[in-house]
Amino acid sequence: MNSVCRHCQTLLGAPFLDLGFTPPSNAYRTAAQRDEPELSYPLRLSVCKQCWLVQAPVVAHPETLFSADYAYFSSVSSTWREHARHYVAMIVDRLRLGTHSNVIEVAANDGYLLQYFVQRGIPCLGIEPAEGTARAAQAKGVPIMMAFFGQVLGKQLAVEGQQADLLIGNNVLAHVPDINDFVAGLKAVLKPDGIVTMEFPHLLRLLQENQFDTIYHEHYSYLSLQVVQRIFTAQGLTVVDVEELTTHGGSLRVYAAHNERGETTTARVGALLHAEENYGLNMPIVYQGFQERVNRVKNELLAFLLERQRQGKTVVGYGAAAKGNTLLNYAGVKPDLLPWVADAALSKQGRYLPGSHIPIVHPDRIAAEQPDDVLILPWNLREEISQQLAFIRKWGGQFVTAIPHLERWI
Repeated sequence: MNSVCRHCQTLLGAPFLDLGFTPPSNAYRTAAQRDEPELSYPLRLSVCKQCWLVQAPVVAHPETLFSADYAYFSSVSSTWREHARHYVAMIVDRLRLGTHSNVIEVAANDGYLLQYFVQRGIPCLGIEPAEGTARAAQAKGVPIMMAFFGQVLGKQLAVEGQQADLLIGNNVLAHVPDINDFVAGLKAVLKPDGIVTMEFPHLLRLLQENQFDTIYHEHYSYLSLQVVQRIFTAQGLTVVDVEELTTHGGSLRVYAAHNERGETTTARVGALLHAEENYGLNMPIVYQGFQERVNRVKNELLAFLLERQRQGKTVVGYGAAAKGNTLLNYAGVKPDLLPWVADAALSKQGRYLPGSHIPIVHPDRIAAEQPDDVLILPWNLREEISQQLAFIRKWGGQFVTAIPHLERWI
């Protein structure tokens, strides 16, 4: 476990958030594994008082977390597929990409994004360490290199003439234990006039909206613009633009270029840095009350589930998402309070949630059993999911979300 900051090596103080010991959030259990002992690790956050990087300790090696049976497939969400399609149309136009260009995506998952470059005939390469998702991407016609990305691989690709005009990383920057090495790899593989775009959940929104369920062992870092700018600058990259996105409950998309280009930074960068400073992301007091707010969310959820049980009502879950596992395990929710969770991903059906061992079932079970309430665990997709499950209103069913506070609606 690290005792020093993974960016600036400053000694870290005590954690400001402790979610106890939990198994990795994507370590779904098979029926044979259900009653076997489960590896659990501490889930805590600290903030570096020197560079203000919020971080979790490295307690499990990436090879453990992103194994061959890694169960997160980006294409399952229609919202995320549409987000990817819009991004490709925008960036092709913005950078004037074509058949002469080279696009690389780090952590390409199941090809949810690069498939749209393939359809346009734009050369691309996906780098993806998890075998299951990599194979799914290849089935879409996406060229894949199965590997973890860092400085060594970045330099290797550059030597092989594979430098990128556009280098993409969506929800990967927070997933790397050595963030300095990762960004150095971006620098190495980027063409002199190339552009990097990185998307990641915004720390500001996490704190403002009690999004503690986005904290899990795969997420080593929790990022603000000021910290990303500092890390990129240290490796010779300049953040030249930023966009605020609604994905994952509030994300940022940063655009970066080589320092040597001397590209002008947009006004949006300065405005967002100012907003982060005004909130106090570089002040200890902002982090000190977060544990209490997290506990309030936990207590609200438990009180609701216990009351519905007392009333003889049935509450089930929808979306076997990693964020749901953080919430359920911290709250200590087991099958007695939430008998099952439905999920559209075939890779998860028939398995059990890590920690809670709640069974994951096909969504058809909802119509068959007509529960009184459906707890939407991936609350960032609440609109998409509530539209898909609108039929529960026929029998008076209602939807529930727990983040940022308990809400129940028709």
